[in-house]
Amino acid sequence: MPKKFAKKYVVEDTTGGVLRFYFRKKGQKKIRLPGVPGSDEFNKAYYDALSGVLSAEQIGPKRSTQGTLRWLCEKYFQSSDYMRLDQRTRLVRKQIIEHIWAEPIKPGSGKLFEDVPINVFGPKAVRVLRDRKSDLPEAGNSRIKALRAVFNWATAKDVELAMSNPARDVAYFKGTTDGFHTWTEAEVEQFEARHPVGTRARLAMALMLYTGQRRSDIILFGKQHVSGGQIKFTQQKNRNRKPITLELPIHPDLQEIIDATKCGDLTFLVTDFGRPFKNSNSFGTYFRRRCNEAGLPHCSAHGLRKVAATRLANRGATEHQIMAVTGHTTSKEVTRYTKAANQRRLAKSAIELMSKPENDDD
Repeated sequence: MPKKFAKKYVVEDTTGGVLRFYFRKKGQKKIRLPGVPGSDEFNKAYYDALSGVLSAEQIGPKRSTQGTLRWLCEKYFQSSDYMRLDQRTRLVRKQIIEHIWAEPIKPGSGKLFEDVPINVFGPKAVRVLRDRKSDLPEAGNSRIKALRAVFNWATAKDVELAMSNPARDVAYFKGTTDGFHTWTEAEVEQFEARHPVGTRARLAMALMLYTGQRRSDIILFGKQHVSGGQIKFTQQKNRNRKPITLELPIHPDLQEIIDATKCGDLTFLVTDFGRPFKNSNSFGTYFRRRCNEAGLPHCSAHGLRKVAATRLANRGATEHQIMAVTGHTTSKEVTRYTKAANQRRLAKSAIELMSKPENDDD
């Protein structure tokens, strides 16, 4: 039997939200320790590393066992269903799934979900994984969505690696927030005061406000997309599966800001080195700093797409008109903006009625 667990030389690492343990001794490479402290698997690896029997070179990627959850997920990563997803979506989904299989089946257990056989991985297990993120509802829902995708693929007639989809009937957490903060008009004005026309930050904001597009789209906009006062492009999201091509008129205010800003040859927006942004994340980091400079640490690029939709709704645009700009294919998201705008208009007209004298039928 392994010796009693000792904490000396053991360090914890929570990178990516997954708790890992390593053996780290001065002058040696760190060694990943399997399981959790106190388990037989962990203790054996610890004392093997301490005695020099186990080295960092001997610890390689774990090989999954056929028929287990991890084995199925790794098969999914090789599928066309997964490979056809956008690069960003693939990365996020892979991280979510890897976090799922690294979870212990019970708190303190040395057994992980990755080793659970597919035929016993049922709705109860999915609920457990969801509920462990009850303090972060969107993260819990993302786990359900990822597992549904894996098992939808696995249960297809041309795959048949699983008999049923255990995540199909597990309900999502009801939304407790509207997601990213939606900028107020006062916050937009505050940002504009800090970043005047002619700056890249102001151009970045204008591209999002006047087109209603995601950051992954606006960083690619350039002269080649413009013709006859229109900007034509295919949205980056779902471009490999369900591409959406839009053609939007360029608002006069946006054109004025573009003309006043030093733009790149291929893209309107460029980095400090005059190159296009590498991806939406690098742009997000850049824009986060500009928000901080404006005293708006709670604001981000994500929320400006909502501002564009809100402005349209407040000016009386219909759901279909807003969808024609944002590229939404269903009215589910857009309805929130039109409902809020309609509520304000109805409330205003109702309060105005209070100023009128009551009808006296007597």
